[in-house]
Amino acid sequence: MEFQDYNPLEGKMYEVMNKDGKLTKKEDLPDLKKDELLYLYKTMLYTRVIDEKAISYQRQGRMLTYAPNTGQEATQVGSAYAMEKGDYLVPSFRELGAWLVRGVPLKNIYLYWYGNEWGSHMPEGVNVLPISIPIASQFSHAAGIGMANNIKGENNVAVAYVGDGGTSHGDFHEGLNFAAVFNAPVVFIIQNNQFAISVPRKKQTKSQTLAQKAIAYGMEGIQVDGNDIFAMYNVTKKAIDKARNGGGPTLIEAYTYRLGAHTTSDDPSKYRTDEEVEPWKEKDPLLRFEKYLREENLIDDKWVKETKEELEKDVVATFESIENKSDTEVEDIFKYHFETMPPQLEEQMNDYLEFLEGGK
Repeated sequence: MEFQDYNPLEGKMYEVMNKDGKLTKKEDLPDLKKDELLYLYKTMLYTRVIDEKAISYQRQGRMLTYAPNTGQEATQVGSAYAMEKGDYLVPSFRELGAWLVRGVPLKNIYLYWYGNEWGSHMPEGVNVLPISIPIASQFSHAAGIGMANNIKGENNVAVAYVGDGGTSHGDFHEGLNFAAVFNAPVVFIIQNNQFAISVPRKKQTKSQTLAQKAIAYGMEGIQVDGNDIFAMYNVTKKAIDKARNGGGPTLIEAYTYRLGAHTTSDDPSKYRTDEEVEPWKEKDPLLRFEKYLREENLIDDKWVKETKEELEKDVVATFESIENKSDTEVEDIFKYHFETMPPQLEEQMNDYLEFLEGGK
């Protein structure tokens, strides 16, 4: 597979496996061992279980607003698995599968959505930036990391994610431009799930594809079937290898679909119909990969059932360990931001503590 063979201006989309789990490009099947394939499937299933439980907890009033990932697991897990240990993951807020692959503990993820900023405190050696809610800010951050890698002579690559709506924000274009001009080792991934909250992609841009936006900045761009884990792995790995070897940045459009709501504060029935969603359920990335693994006799009903039960127990235990712990200390909210708290922030903290104690 060569990027130039999938010119986004020609409307070509790269895939290896179709919605029925059948290989359409057998020659492009990645050289992954059985344990790797099972790990990828298990991580996608883990992502789905975490999502289902988180939505349930939020509906019960036990968790704050949550951003579901259902339908986008292959985009996230496949791309993150192509990264190497020293590479940097620069997420937005809907990259659950990528966080898991890159070593972010579920406890941290649930802490964040529970309202505790310490969830963004990554373990030593885990090169994952905290969630950045401002849309497309991730691309500027990733470009900066890539430029810093060049200056320091390091051989790491930054992989950044944004939604389709992010392509309409200034930071998206600034990040691409800086990365291209300075030949920064960055891979930019658009999770095109067809909606920016309630706004469909077709109302955001006249571009035929989002991948073609790369052309204006002098970099390669490619549109990929984001529900095909093999395609996502292949393209991201090729882009990462190119960046690591001095070939500069790449823009990947992962063509997928958000099966659920934008967040648990959103009601998608207000802006799309069930008839629109139904065909995408047949393209479910988890179901697609499962069909392939079953056909290869790598998994069966018993394995899937036992694996899901094991993952569910882990998720429940992790959340309960957070829920049963005391709430965040007020001081932590202020201390978290700086190694040494500046005087003005310390003053604000003391004023707030005095207020809580009944002071004026």
